Amino acid sequence: MTISAEELLPGTRRALLHRIAVAQAEGRAPSLVAAVVRHGRTVWHGARTSVDGHGPDENTQYRIGSITKTFTAVLVLRLCEEGLLGLGDLLEKHLPGTGAGEATVADLLAHTGGLAAESPAPWWERTPGALRPELGDVLGEQPLLHPAGRRFHYSNPGYTLLGALVEELRGAAWEDVLRREVLEPLGLNRTSIRPQAPHAGGWAVHPWADVLLPEPAEHLGRMAPAGQLWSTTRDLARFAVFLTHGDDRVLSAESVREMRTPAAPAEAEDVAAGSAYGLGMQIQYRDGRLFVGHGGSLPGFLAGLSISVEDDAAAVVLANCTSGPLVSTVASDLVRIVAEAEPRIPEPWRPLKGVDPSVLELAGHWYWGTHGFALRLTADGFAVLEPLSGDGRRSRFRPNGDGTWTGLEGYYAGELLRCVRRPDGSVDHLDLGSFVFTRRPYDEGASVPGGVDPDGWRGIG
Repeated sequence: MTISAEELLPGTRRALLHRIAVAQAEGRAPSLVAAVVRHGRTVWHGARTSVDGHGPDENTQYRIGSITKTFTAVLVLRLCEEGLLGLGDLLEKHLPGTGAGEATVADLLAHTGGLAAESPAPWWERTPGALRPELGDVLGEQPLLHPAGRRFHYSNPGYTLLGALVEELRGAAWEDVLRREVLEPLGLNRTSIRPQAPHAGGWAVHPWADVLLPEPAEHLGRMAPAGQLWSTTRDLARFAVFLTHGDDRVLSAESVREMRTPAAPAEAEDVAAGSAYGLGMQIQYRDGRLFVGHGGSLPGFLAGLSISVEDDAAAVVLANCTSGPLVSTVASDLVRIVAEAEPRIPEPWRPLKGVDPSVLELAGHWYWGTHGFALRLTADGFAVLEPLSGDGRRSRFRPNGDGTWTGLEGYYAGELLRCVRRPDGSVDHLDLGSFVFTRRPYDEGASVPGGVDPDGWRGIG
């Protein structure tokens, strides 16, 4: 039997089904649906339900709670790409008079704006949004609990402000902008503000008895940008592909990459748990693998979206219960099952297409003082600087077209790498953010700051 490169092996499919079956049974979820994405397409869908003959499929809507925040973040990053605002802009510049204007746009995206986690009573998830018609009703009399920019403190009202910011700069309702600028271009036709049949009903499961209680499904009003959306595994699978690769019709790959980059200072427990937060995306390091995405919950519903960019794989898990299965953990487990059972096959190695001799001569060994490094040129035209042994500062560098490179990650992210040449054109050293890298340790023939002892290297005695 021949199996295509995109089709999962039978053993992998059974392992995925087993994982969601355990989650639904042990988590006592009325229903649970899941999907797995690999290499840009959905390769598996599974469902478990407590009602025979009524299994939900990939087009059945569930409420996705705070995954809505990632959609709102995409809208804000679009405004940044268009130059209508900057991540460092104070909220007050674009939306004055909120009482939370000390926070920047980036602060709100990363939950470092210092705002409260929830809106004032009554409990916003179980009451009509009409009870909070104005921003002041969402924020309360004292919206700030912490200094802006100092610590991570998850805030639902913060995303209400971001939704209001979108409305202010677009001159249209948040839901209309979302539909026009994200949902329609990405073909997310089953993602909506209000439920559309077929959709699951939300349930509470008694913690000490196998009985159910229906949960209300309130429209959140002003709080909608923090958690209103309904969606399906099919649509969220497509959204996961977008969050992995970007789509120039909506948001560039570079901006999506910035969303996935940690942007909030981590608390001690976050460091211990291997978790962080980017710009509208949660980041977690589990079992040796980096996951990005978001979880969501509202009364009656749980949702999880988990992506491993390195494996080019993602999973979505949705359930219709208030508590029970840890759907975000299940989602990352589904990714891990596929990645371990069927590892990603790397692209074939290909040589560079043409190379500038003046660039090629920079490849090889370099020394920062006595620390050995290697500079390697890759087929994508980038340069990689990495330590010869042990831990150390490693980064890729993007060519700028003028003989310099810009660091892309780690300690050297954003730093400029340039080659300094002697009057005769020969290479003297590399300058990386003022650090000097020479061909030999403290090369006496190079311009080393502080000079090199003329007596050279020596032994003791």
